[in-house]
Amino acid sequence: MGEDKDTGVKVAVRCRPFNQREKDRGAKLIIDMNGAMTTIQNPETPNEEPKKFTFDFSYWSHDGFNEKDDGYLEAVPGSKYSSQRRVFDDLGQGVLDNAFKGFNCSLFAYGQTGSGKSYSMVGYGCNKGIVPITCDELFKAIEAGDPATKYEVTFSMLEIYNEQVRDLLSKDNPKGGLQVRQNPKLGLFYVVGLKKVAVGSYAEIDKRTQEGTANRTVASTNMNATSSRAHTVVTITFDQISKNEAGEETKKSSVINLVDLAGSERADSTGATGDRLKEGANINKSLSALGNVISALADLSSGGKKKVMVPYRDSVLTKLLQNALGGNSKTVMIAALSPADINYDETLGTLRYADRAKKIKNKAVVNENPLDKLIRELREENEKLKSQMGGAMPVAGGAGMDPGDGAYSKEEIERMRKEMEEEIRAQLLANQEQMNEMDESFEDKLKRNREEQEAMGAAQANTQDRKSKDPHLVNLNEDPMLSGVIFHFVEPGEMTIGRKDATPPPMISLTGLSISKQHAVITFENSEATVKPGEQGAKTKINGVPLTGPTTLQHLDRVLFGSNHMYVFHNPLNPKAPENTPTKIDWDFAQKEIAKHKGFDTASAGMSKEQIIAQEQILELLPMVSEVNAISEELNKHRTFEVILISGAAMEGYGSKKGAKVVVKMKNLLNGNTWLWERGKFMNRRYMIQELYQRHLDGDEDVMKIPKEEDPFWEPPEDVLIGTANVFLQSLSYALDFDDKLSVTDYKGVEEGNLYVNITPCSDKGKPLDEDFFVEDPQELLGKPFHYKVTIKSAEVNKAKYSKGLHVRYKVYQDEDFTSTPVIKATLSPEFKHHRIITYPAVNEDQLGYFEQGCITFQLFGVQEDSVNDNRLMKMTTKELRQMEQLQNPGMQRRQTISGEASEESKLRNELEVLKKKFERLEKKEKRIQDLCSEWKGKPVEEQQFEPFWRHVSAVANSSGNKLKTRVEILNTVIQSQKMTQEASAGGAQNGSNGSINSGAGSKACIIQ
Repeated sequence: MGEDKDTGVKVAVRCRPFNQREKDRGAKLIIDMNGAMTTIQNPETPNEEPKKFTFDFSYWSHDGFNEKDDGYLEAVPGSKYSSQRRVFDDLGQGVLDNAFKGFNCSLFAYGQTGSGKSYSMVGYGCNKGIVPITCDELFKAIEAGDPATKYEVTFSMLEIYNEQVRDLLSKDNPKGGLQVRQNPKLGLFYVVGLKKVAVGSYAEIDKRTQEGTANRTVASTNMNATSSRAHTVVTITFDQISKNEAGEETKKSSVINLVDLAGSERADSTGATGDRLKEGANINKSLSALGNVISALADLSSGGKKKVMVPYRDSVLTKLLQNALGGNSKTVMIAALSPADINYDETLGTLRYADRAKKIKNKAVVNENPLDKLIRELREENEKLKSQMGGAMPVAGGAGMDPGDGAYSKEEIERMRKEMEEEIRAQLLANQEQMNEMDESFEDKLKRNREEQEAMGAAQANTQDRKSKDPHLVNLNEDPMLSGVIFHFVEPGEMTIGRKDATPPPMISLTGLSISKQHAVITFENSEATVKPGEQGAKTKINGVPLTGPTTLQHLDRVLFGSNHMYVFHNPLNPKAPENTPTKIDWDFAQKEIAKHKGFDTASAGMSKEQIIAQEQILELLPMVSEVNAISEELNKHRTFEVILISGAAMEGYGSKKGAKVVVKMKNLLNGNTWLWERGKFMNRRYMIQELYQRHLDGDEDVMKIPKEEDPFWEPPEDVLIGTANVFLQSLSYALDFDDKLSVTDYKGVEEGNLYVNITPCSDKGKPLDEDFFVEDPQELLGKPFHYKVTIKSAEVNKAKYSKGLHVRYKVYQDEDFTSTPVIKATLSPEFKHHRIITYPAVNEDQLGYFEQGCITFQLFGVQEDSVNDNRLMKMTTKELRQMEQLQNPGMQRRQTISGEASEESKLRNELEVLKKKFERLEKKEKRIQDLCSEWKGKPVEEQQFEPFWRHVSAVANSSGNKLKTRVEILNTVIQSQKMTQEASAGGAQNGSNGSINSGAGSKACIIQ
């Protein structure tokens, strides 16, 4: 047996072109590559030095290519574009060469959903990926190989979803998936009962891959599984049988694992961290476990830690990849990178993941043994196992296993005995299966496989022939690889669609959520198809609109049966599509259409980065929410869910750096209690709900008796955000008060009540400033101390259900925590009488900007209790309650945006209040100026001196705030003094005074002084 020195995991990264959505929004490129180096630039800090990573290969496939007539992408001369062929030559050819030498080989692709993993691994059209090229080149090499050597190739294909293994070459998988067991001799894990087929050409592998993809599509649609969350593992076993110098037959064996990992997007970063049930979810469990295994292996390889436990057993994926990652294998990892600024965090995470993987060192050995020896060893092992089954079980009398010593009860010992028997029996079966495989000739296996394929091939050929002639439905899937795989042909007359347990059985059988027994009926006559509901309450949508009666299906119409069966109708007999229908319909288009009819804006022109992210999250969440609603109905959980868009200000208060946030509202249909779940928390719960539903399908009766604390549908009551009200602070920038009744509106813009609020400039003790105090220019406040008081007087709430308790909370400039009023119970008109003084020792530009542009968002909360108000509702099903809810709120989905952002109407109202206050102050000025004018006019002509009069009027006109009052008093004194002077002057003249008083400007100035 040959041995290779320690070799590191070979790591490559690849950057794809912008997709159409990224082009539409003018995405910025954050990735660059130069040789083996890859750099990533943080779009938020463009002046910072980019982060640098070095790998075995950095493949630039972002631009620098031309598309040939047949669709093949080739590099422009002189560009650094890496084609599919170049990637194979660097990575796939090495896998192939090592396989011929007898080494085990593994290649796995990692990256977030949509980053290009599947393109590198499988490819599209004539741009074939590593897997098909490797298979094709394998058989070319076999044909050119040594005629004296026998070559045997077997193929298997499996999927890991939610910790369950599905055989993709089998239509029937056991409930709970296939079992994964450990071979006690080799220490490696294997899948029990996985179908392995003998193949003799690349064409046969291609057909089996198509079969596996079709089975994967049907299974994921029926189970409502998200394909981006599934790992696909293709295993090719390559045996070379030849005679050694001694004339013995030896087998050189290589196992090639080609793994397309699930999307690596991190749920924790989107809010799942706060979920009470976080630990119970399988969301990304496999990838988290894989990350931990890679980190542990990297520590081992670096020699920094001597005792490192590698946690292979933490997930099904890491069990099956144990050999590939830390054992006898030549391993290659290709990490797919998204190039757009919007994906910076995820792409950086991928680069760091790949950087850790390159530190792993493996010791691969050539797997070569005499065939007779292999068979002999298997037989000997089986005899040992049989003898153990015969009674020599290490139970009684073993260390700590004696029932008498009290360490284990009889029940525990019996359970352990059964587990050990089961393990031994499974190993016996596995060994026997291996021996049977060796006994059956490869030629017989190949013949059996080809007979099976011939039958499938005839059906596939018939489908291809009918596509261009007969009307049909073809599936759509979020994974482009799984779209266009399922076909249902529409026959003349009536065709029924429904569940297979219907009587009579439907012509098109669908399985999954929200599929009724008699779901729909399609009638095809005179080249025209009509669809109608099969029974009341059956959920079908045509082009995003619920189907309520007979509707004509037009070419390229989108049809959604239940929650997850999405199809496009093709009618070759009448191929005229409605106006504005795109020639190519994809999953995104169909989901945008559904979102549009639910009231969401799907146009992206002129949107900010935050708005685009929100839109993408809405499109992502809508089908998930539909699915969870369907499970709620099926398990009768009395909950309904909807997607809403809520502003950062409404959630966090003023100063929140967060833009609009997409959240999911859960409502208890028995008592009206509601909860707002952040995206991450909802996705976390959704996977737990899927797991619960899968257990229900598997026949687990405990699902209906689950304690509420473990139920992902249950949440303890929490205060609910009734609505928000905004107060803009422009009045403070003029030192004016604000006093008003504010409308409290919920996320749909519906008025839920009123809030009475006062914001008043005050002294440091809270005493309001004099009524006449105000400044005309806000700049006058800079550098001076300023105090203002926030008063929440009272509220009026419309809905009686909120009488259990009400309170208000808010944040002002630079507050880290919310300020809350006490909870007022048993009233819909609470008197809060809340006061708070805010002090700025010296107003700066930022604080002044807050006054001029900012607002305080007041959040009104209601206390919720876990009780049922109407016992009659308990007798209704979830489906009935949801229908009643929709009838009571027919426009519930027309507007899904919370009015937490500063609305234009609120701003204008506030500006109007400020202008009114300023107007009142100016009116007073005008009145005083008019009084001065009247007095001046009433004077004798000889006393009407213009210059001093102009100074008095100017003083009033240019005054502001407290200066106004002071100057008016001075002017009044001036007027009085002038009168006195005139009287004295007149008296002096009468008394025969020698000099006359000069009543010019100089004397008046003296008097004023």
